[in-house]
Amino acid sequence: MTDDRHSRTRMLIGEDALTKIQKSRVAIIGVGGVGGYALEALARAGVGEFLLVDSDRVAESNINRQIIATVKTVGQYKTHAARERVLEINPDAIVETMEIFYSEQTANEIDLSRYDYVVDAIDSVRAKVHLIASAKAVGVNIISAMGAGNKLDPTAFEVADISKTSVCPLAKAVRTSLRKLGINHHKVVYSREEPHTVSEGERAPASISFVPSAMGLIIAGEVIKDLADLS
Repeated sequence: MTDDRHSRTRMLIGEDALTKIQKSRVAIIGVGGVGGYALEALARAGVGEFLLVDSDRVAESNINRQIIATVKTVGQYKTHAARERVLEINPDAIVETMEIFYSEQTANEIDLSRYDYVVDAIDSVRAKVHLIASAKAVGVNIISAMGAGNKLDPTAFEVADISKTSVCPLAKAVRTSLRKLGINHHKVVYSREEPHTVSEGERAPASISFVPSAMGLIIAGEVIKDLADLS
């Protein structure tokens, strides 16, 4: 057996599945706590091409939970920091970045049909719904992250159809909006854990290192299984 960076993956899933993964193109919209960890796992699994979309720069407050956030990357565009990390894992990867906030106004800048899978890791309900509808309109697989803020239990996440979700306010809002568009089924990762917080009046959701990371890794697992027909 060749002892290369994919040797342990090859042992688990076989050469054919690995080849499918390496030939795949994945678009990740939102490269923060969830999206960053999804990207990390996908890059290490061998995905060959990425599109990374995010308009934000790394902030010091991101260091507690975002894998791309370090003292050295503070101030950089998240997409740029993420691209450099991917290339350190796999120098042969193709990584395109777009420093835009995905919305109805910017959506036409992205040709989703070029990709085999879309990871939706954005927070805005309106943007999420538009992205989901757009991906489905062109027949591209898409998986969405629901709420990861104010959570403490990484074992509470589950993969589900949006129609089966409960408790999560973000999932409820997305589910309602999708139904108005005639979309009743969509793969998501969500948690039924009740929210936790000790600070009142904060606009941003509270977070910790081991929760968004767990969600991102679950999402990556679903993407890899679907791309390589491992489900």
